[in-house]
Amino acid sequence: MNTTPLADAASTAHRTRLLNDLVTDHTAALLAYAEKALSDRHTAEDIVQEAFIRAWRHLERLYSTEGSVRGWLLTVTRNLIIDRMRTATARRESVGTESSDLVLPDHSEAVLVSIETTSLLRHLSPDHREVLLHTFLCDRTIQETARILGIPTGTVKSRQHYALNALRARATRSGHAAATS
Repeated sequence: MNTTPLADAASTAHRTRLLNDLVTDHTAALLAYAEKALSDRHTAEDIVQEAFIRAWRHLERLYSTEGSVRGWLLTVTRNLIIDRMRTATARRESVGTESSDLVLPDHSEAVLVSIETTSLLRHLSPDHREVLLHTFLCDRTIQETARILGIPTGTVKSRQHYALNALRARATRSGHAAATS
């Protein structure tokens, strides 16, 4: 099949846009996952870069399947981490762990939930987000939160109630599992 230089350029531009979208949408999750598994930022960056190179080679297949793009990228990243650890072990190098046991916990679900939760929280008002921060993340009581924020306890309860309802509604609409449990 012969293609014209113009068709090749359009195809390359399209592939480049797809890759740029992948990098924009998934770099933070992949880097967090790899860095947590390796305890080494630089090696994690190398792993993520290699994952995107593999994605570039398989863009058509990646976007033509019904599976999750992020799931595919996390699987590739996990496999690259395991390969890196095996190579380091064979050379008696240390890559974030001294254990020769190559059982690597899968943190991809936790990373994904964290990203989805952050996305959901961005849609709350600053007042609602602040109450949730104090009550859930800082594990403070309603009374402590009210004292710190300088507002009545009833206001804290109300903001917490409406914030959680808003999170549940948005999570249900967008299919996020993070705020429904």
